[in-house]
Amino acid sequence: MMASAGLPSDPQAPGARAPRLLAVGGGKGGVGKTFVTANLATALARLGKRVVVVDVDLEGANLHTCLGVPSPQKSLADFVSEREEDLGKLLTDTPLPNLKLIGATHGNLADAQPSHLRRVRLLRGLRQLDADVVLLDLGAGAHASVLDYFLVSDDGILVLQPEPTSVENAYTFLRAAFYRRMRLAMVGHGVRQLVTLAMDQRNERGIRTPLDLLREIEATDSAEARRFVETMRVFRPRLIVNGVRTAEDVKLGFAVSSVCKKYFGIEAEYLGYVNYDDEARRSVSQRRPIVDLRGDADVSIYLQRIARKLIGLPSSAASTTAGSAAGGASADGGVASASHSVPPGGGMR
Repeated sequence: MMASAGLPSDPQAPGARAPRLLAVGGGKGGVGKTFVTANLATALARLGKRVVVVDVDLEGANLHTCLGVPSPQKSLADFVSEREEDLGKLLTDTPLPNLKLIGATHGNLADAQPSHLRRVRLLRGLRQLDADVVLLDLGAGAHASVLDYFLVSDDGILVLQPEPTSVENAYTFLRAAFYRRMRLAMVGHGVRQLVTLAMDQRNERGIRTPLDLLREIEATDSAEARRFVETMRVFRPRLIVNGVRTAEDVKLGFAVSSVCKKYFGIEAEYLGYVNYDDEARRSVSQRRPIVDLRGDADVSIYLQRIARKLIGLPSSAASTTAGSAAGGASADGGVASASHSVPPGGGMR
């Protein structure tokens, strides 16, 4: 995923290797986004990667709790309020080797969201951290700051649950992210106005899908149409279905991916699923990631498989021995082929 216009992805220095930036979002609260983020960060650290995990949910920070870290006295809120410019000074150790945290505690609830300029500086600072991977735990919803973090990252990962409300909100999030990216990428003022018009689902031009919008742009400006197609091509969100209980739940990721292709013309990769497990709930109560507390549990194995996939490693042999977590579904993290239909919540229309 490439950086959006106005949100640079700067390297550390000439010749230096910037950390890979991963953003984990969700269309609504309660889908397990922070749980997934904490465990993916832990799994990557256990693989020997130097990981920094950042809680950018300044209005509902709880990532530190999931990692067993007391409320940090210095946090991202100090950067947002301009009390601290050096993100390195906000790093907090966790109980896990290779894993550091930038929390989001003690925020100013009267003005929690950083300005656009502050977001740009934050993203530049994150690219300069001494790490292999930086994971962002995003807030819920489709606020401009959330969308910008999702769009500028090397990978934007969307967590959803097999529930109609979660699916509907996931589509809303992806639609908002798509159109924001397009509006930032387009150069011509008239075309930008078209994108803004398309964001109103009841617009008078009858633009209901990105493909409708593309046809309108082609009739207006062929160069912008080519830019639109290229931007569409590189917008590749990735999906994780959390809380899977049945084989039908596993298929949800394929259904959402199919709808993205049909109505958006974009490729949304289904990274895998995480099965429902009471052990996972208990791990949150004990303030320890499940992959650290119970590395042999099925839910841990699925999370570790997704982590390995994120950094291009083959699945470990232990993963293939995991029992079915979803009523006969394979233990491959949900990435084998499966038949699917449009899930509850409808298409991205």
